[in-house]
Amino acid sequence: MANVHDVAAYILENQGQMSTMKLQKLCYYSQGWSLAWDERPLFKEEIQAWANGPVVYSLFDKHRGQFTVDTWTYGDANAINGDEKDTIDAVLKSYGMLSGQQLSDKTHQESPWLEARDGMAIGARSNAPVSLDIMQEFFSGLASAK
Repeated sequence: MANVHDVAAYILENQGQMSTMKLQKLCYYSQGWSLAWDERPLFKEEIQAWANGPVVYSLFDKHRGQFTVDTWTYGDANAINGDEKDTIDAVLKSYGMLSGQQLSDKTHQESPWLEARDGMAIGARSNAPVSLDIMQEFFSGLASAK
């Protein structure tokens, strides 16, 4: 299994420079679609329901203080296998043209983030985990609707 740093390295290798918010959200969507299509997590690191959308803390910890990134030396893009590449490539094709803010806004309308933040005030700080089960249910529902 790849880790989130491998996924980030692969995304940046294929998309180039982007905001750290966009990188976080593309990792989130890659995880969601892996759960739906491959029926397994793409990476083991927890996703948290932060005020600006889903965030993987171990990724944040490495880009803290940066607005943009263009390479990711903490992971290995070559660690991504065939099915994982297919999933991430599909995510990049569908979501890669959106900005970090557009992706964040999108997550705010979707059940995985909303349910993790149930009862919290808008903008409140949170490290509540986003449920992989709810992600799988949500993204599988999107897949069957297409």
